Amino acid sequence: MGGAAKAGDTVVIELYTSQGCSSCPPADAILSKLSQKPDVIALALHVDYWDYIGWADSFARPEHTKRQRAYAHKAGQRTIYTPQMVIGGIDHVVGARPMDVYEILNRQKATPAPVKLKATRDGEEIVIQANPVTEDVGLMVVQLVRYEPAATVDIKSGENAGQTITYANIVLDWQRLGEWSGDGPLTIKAPAPGKAPAVVILQRPGPGAIVAATRVD
Repeated sequence: MGGAAKAGDTVVIELYTSQGCSSCPPADAILSKLSQKPDVIALALHVDYWDYIGWADSFARPEHTKRQRAYAHKAGQRTIYTPQMVIGGIDHVVGARPMDVYEILNRQKATPAPVKLKATRDGEEIVIQANPVTEDVGLMVVQLVRYEPAATVDIKSGENAGQTITYANIVLDWQRLGEWSGDGPLTIKAPAPGKAPAVVILQRPGPGAIVAATRVD
């Protein structure tokens, strides 16, 4: 699949993972390393379809499974799996294959962004500002994602029984704030109580390519 445009050189990586999946810890470790890179927004979306095996993932949310299924449908895939990384909204790769992940990252970082995106915190709100830098930017979905930077879990049963795993950038909430045509400047405010860090993502409907993304200052 082709590359996606980003905000500067920032690339969004979504890891679909589960505490109950024996193949996931290597991918979780890769995501943890990626989360330290300034040019990567690494997000862990824990899914719930492994819970029946014997260990219920404490971070799992059915909406994460729904989002992964939407990506699969968009790509013409009939099944979903863990660990899967979706990079820039369009490239799908097994999350435990670092060479493949970094190859896609480098390719996507070379693509210029058609949008300038900025997000700042103002008390209990986040102010989002975006401006097109090219013509015919096209329709985008404005999204606000909040996450927990790190948490350690002692897994008592299931495929990973006996392991203690530290997870990075665990998605707590993924909000769809609305759509933006890209025809002119955008300024919106979104409620964001509490101290959880956040990122703003502009993405083609579908879900499709991620056009721009930024951390909240």
